[in-house]
Amino acid sequence: MTYRQAQLQSGQVRKGERGSTVVFASPIDITETDDAGEETERKIHLLRRYTVFNVEQIDGFACGLLPPAGNPLSPLERIEAADAFIRATGAIIQHGGDKAFYAPSRDIVQMPRFERFTSKEGYYGTILHELIHWSGHKSRLDRKFEQKSMATASYATEELIAEIGAAFLCADLGITPEIREDHAAYMPTGS
Repeated sequence: MTYRQAQLQSGQVRKGERGSTVVFASPIDITETDDAGEETERKIHLLRRYTVFNVEQIDGFACGLLPPAGNPLSPLERIEAADAFIRATGAIIQHGGDKAFYAPSRDIVQMPRFERFTSKEGYYGTILHELIHWSGHKSRLDRKFEQKSMATASYATEELIAEIGAAFLCADLGITPEIREDHAAYMPTGS
């Protein structure tokens, strides 16, 4: 195999393409010694910057990340794919009432009935949001955010994780989520 063949097999960024900068924060523990000789440990975040490219900007990258060419799924098939994904999580989902939420103490997702939503996209966007909360349970990802009040930064962080996670899942399942103004209410104000 020639050098050029090896380059094309692993992929090469197309000439003239521009990448996006991402920053990765890696937590590390450091030990500091004060003037009195006392050692204290604290956690800091080491920041690393990378330039990344979309897979569509790379020639010869045969990793199977691009969707196969052909006809996209119909809306009905996309919703069937969402139902299959939701079933595959194994989450306990109860329907009824007028509020959607995840109850960590009972480890269940509570959803209003499908008919209560103004669109199927609204239903799926909401249930995927709640499933992201479900994924943080101590028996799964064990996300530890204090959630005593909606006004805390920890609560806002968990809500942001759920919003971004649901957006990624909707994109992957071919669902256009509804934009809702009330989601901004989760963000804390002040310091």
